[in-house]
Amino acid sequence: MKKIVECVPNFSEGRDQKVIDAISEAIRSVKGVTLLDVDPGKSTNRTVYTFVGDPESVIEGALAASRVAKEKIDMRTQKGEHPRMGALDVCPFVPVANVSMEECVEISKKFAKRAADELNVPFYLYEHSQTREYRKKLPQIRKGEYEGLPEKIIQPDWEPDYGPAKFVPSWGASVTGARFFLIAYNVNILGTSNQAHRIALDLREAGRSQNEPGRFKELKGLGWYVDEYNMAQCSFNLNNYHVTAPHEVFEAVKEEAGKINVGVAGSELVGLIPLEAMLKAAEYYMSRENLFILDEDQKIKLVINRMGLNSVSQFKPQERIIEYIIREEPSEPLANMSTRKFIEAINARTSAPGGGSASAAIAAIGTGLGAMVAKLTYGVRKFEHLEPQLRNIIPVLHDATMNLIPMIDADTNAFNDYVEAMRLPQGSEEEKNIRCEKMQAGLKKAIEIPLKTMKLGDAAWEKMLEAAACGNIASKSDIQVGARALEVGIWGAYQNVMINMGGIKDEQFVAEKTAEAEKIKDRARKVCDEILKTLDSRS
Repeated sequence: MKKIVECVPNFSEGRDQKVIDAISEAIRSVKGVTLLDVDPGKSTNRTVYTFVGDPESVIEGALAASRVAKEKIDMRTQKGEHPRMGALDVCPFVPVANVSMEECVEISKKFAKRAADELNVPFYLYEHSQTREYRKKLPQIRKGEYEGLPEKIIQPDWEPDYGPAKFVPSWGASVTGARFFLIAYNVNILGTSNQAHRIALDLREAGRSQNEPGRFKELKGLGWYVDEYNMAQCSFNLNNYHVTAPHEVFEAVKEEAGKINVGVAGSELVGLIPLEAMLKAAEYYMSRENLFILDEDQKIKLVINRMGLNSVSQFKPQERIIEYIIREEPSEPLANMSTRKFIEAINARTSAPGGGSASAAIAAIGTGLGAMVAKLTYGVRKFEHLEPQLRNIIPVLHDATMNLIPMIDADTNAFNDYVEAMRLPQGSEEEKNIRCEKMQAGLKKAIEIPLKTMKLGDAAWEKMLEAAACGNIASKSDIQVGARALEVGIWGAYQNVMINMGGIKDEQFVAEKTAEAEKIKDRARKVCDEILKTLDSRS
């Protein structure tokens, strides 16, 4: 699996477009790196860059950007609303996919050492990369900011982790480390900077003082006025959206603003956001307003609307949600074919696609028909009394259908490992043993794939039966065909499971998988008959 690390360097320049662009180009020039977002702020005089890549590439990307910053940013003349202490102020590394926090800690240390040695500037570690509690959090390290650095850096307790323990006037000092995904999020206030700051103090974890903690854990915040927006903002960093989510902060700001008769005009995401955080917000608003929304795209639109994420600039999900930016479309040549082409491929003089792929497609058609009947019943006035039940039926059948579709290609690909194993050399006894082991593993995979098709189909039966019992009887034939198709799809997948059992030497595996497959096959026949009888009784 490909390892993906996110790097979010914050540079202390948000006004000079030539400098902003030069840093962008330096990042883009690194092979293996994808620059996802560049977010400059004139009032803050700060630009947040977001890029992703493999562990080695993100280090090179951060180094390339730092070299440009060393050349073009002079902290002696830098002023802005945002707290800062260096030209490269902070450079976090965040695990995104197939990378542990421990790996990101090592990445941050490698970057800090290389940058400090090459540029001859001081670097501090923070968050998961720092072991000393008194200098683990960014505000602790940044306290006093750039102006207080000459005295601070020479103190024994504040010696940098890497680089010289001396003040570098043009650069200041930088902070790097590994952290959880941070969401930078601003809520727009139709009031003064003092009012925005007042609200932020009430909500942030630190509160107003040690004796007056705020409402939310893992939340940093302050208030300021943004000239280019002609609005004040409560500006927040959500250190862990699993603890405090953006929608919780937005609703709390609205609540606090209402207490002091101040208007809220939407919000602004700075940089990127994980899909999980958006879907969590969608579930909140759907629950609060008793909405039934199935499609992910519509859930995202709901969140954009409810949180006013278009208030400052257009929120484009494909450019803001990190999973949408980095995801690679699955290779599904069969599932992406037209119906005609798929049938013609089955009709061709080749062994694949064969019965396994056809079975997955038939099962998907079966659950799809069940979902269709439930969806056509939902929202019709005379069936309003059934809406709570239909809200439980539809997601299960919808998800079953969407999960069965990839199995069309998965089944055709399932035998690849076995075929590759057959091609291994068998000159020596050791080679023969290796070949045999690989062939056995390939056969087991060829069994597990159609068995998974069976399990996915099997999980839909309960809701198929409910759809038959309460769905619009005008769609009787659709659910009849759906039930039969699902049964046939499961039966076909069962045959693909069993045909490969003969070559398996692991008797326990054979016994367990055979029993499991037979149980699913028998239940399919039984429930299908029950559905057909239920429909006949409703005629």
